[in-house]
Amino acid sequence: MHTIELENMEFFAHHGCFEEEQITGNKFIVNLKITAKESLSEITDNINDAVNYQTIYNIVGREMKQRSHLLENVCKRILDAVYQEIDNIETISVKISKVNPPMGGKIYCASVTMQLPSQRISSCSG
Repeated sequence: MHTIELENMEFFAHHGCFEEEQITGNKFIVNLKITAKESLSEITDNINDAVNYQTIYNIVGREMKQRSHLLENVCKRILDAVYQEIDNIETISVKISKVNPPMGGKIYCASVTMQLPSQRISSCSG
């Protein structure tokens, strides 16, 4: 078993509950962590036997383009899509941070983290 992490993927997207957020958009940071079962890639050193990082990045990018009001919805879509489209995954977690959210004061980010197979939602200050 091994862990794959794609860290600090940056996307510009239009997620948010406020109309202004959906018009102007915002910067989001996505972190994804996968625990994969043993695979032939450990022996063969062949990309065709491994979990393909580029494919995962493309899935995340596709889901980030689809507008949502809540980060929880985006997290769930990413989790479901990666889990369904990538073989050999035991667990997966995703954290999405909205940079400089409109909260009326200075705040670096607001984040949501979810995990499969058991889901957990938490917020952080970045």
